[in-house]
Amino acid sequence: MRDQEPQKLLGDAPAFQAVLEHVSSVAPLNKPVLIIGERGTGKELIASRVHYLSQRWEETLLKINCAALPESLLESELFGYEAGSFTGAGKRHQGRFERADGGTLFLDEISSMSMRVQEKLLRVIEYGEFERVGGTETLTVNIRIIGAANADLPEMARNGKFREDLLDRLSFDVITLPPLRARIEDIELLATHFATGMVKELKRELFQGFSQAAMKKLEDYAWPGNIRELKNVVERAVYRNDGKKLISEIEFDPFNSPYRPGKNTASSNQTESKEILTVVPTNEISDFRQHIRDYEISCLQNALETNRHHQQNTAKALGLTYNQLRSYLRKYNDELVDDEAQATK
Repeated sequence: MRDQEPQKLLGDAPAFQAVLEHVSSVAPLNKPVLIIGERGTGKELIASRVHYLSQRWEETLLKINCAALPESLLESELFGYEAGSFTGAGKRHQGRFERADGGTLFLDEISSMSMRVQEKLLRVIEYGEFERVGGTETLTVNIRIIGAANADLPEMARNGKFREDLLDRLSFDVITLPPLRARIEDIELLATHFATGMVKELKRELFQGFSQAAMKKLEDYAWPGNIRELKNVVERAVYRNDGKKLISEIEFDPFNSPYRPGKNTASSNQTESKEILTVVPTNEISDFRQHIRDYEISCLQNALETNRHHQQNTAKALGLTYNQLRSYLRKYNDELVDDEAQATK
């Protein structure tokens, strides 16, 4: 039975279009697939696309986050259990494998699965057989497995944290999703899509758009949380805007506050800031924006040199996050080209 429709995937960037072509080629095959990508890159949406482009598209697609459940609950949720198999098991429970028979099962965060559950999963993939927890009857299912992870599974296998034989069976083909920072061309498209959706949610008549400065901020940001983070940032900017003018204010970190618990305001940090501050009499400033630009470049150069071009230490010295520092380095790429080339994380 077809229980849901796939969400639309947006993006024109070559790296993303290559992923969609990859999905289209592997989807019709009745083989396991692994989807690898950073958090927020859309692994679940890609899994849905694989299912709905397959011959199983009219059958059930079930999803489960393996990291959300402890081992015992994950095992019983996947394979089901018999009545009386453990305290509280009052009646037989069908697991995800039974309920998805004939269709597709998406296992998100598969890297968090225990070795014991991995062994049972391997048997299902190889033979289509398993027993419910507490049961002796062997059940047979016809199911396609799609796994997803934000981890280096081959490295985990080498370190004994993931079964190599299971990895071999799962990785008939691997779809690796590009992070948003590799899809700069798609940021405006995605941001406008999320903004329009938020405008509808707020029941406003029109989305006025982003200012050029706001869009540049969005395109220069590193997006560690990828598309999910972009959605949050854009929707926050829309609701904080009155809807009558272009969006010009972008807040990447909603926790950013001088009153944030644990924020370091020690005198030593104040002293460090004073060391790089140069006060210029206002009557000597002919171009305010250029003065601010020169000042920021000077601060960055001094901090980089003081911290031997170690970017994480530099960010800490300036009171910035690592991603904020990287944004400044990209902003002043031409002026800081030598510094950034030497920089190390």
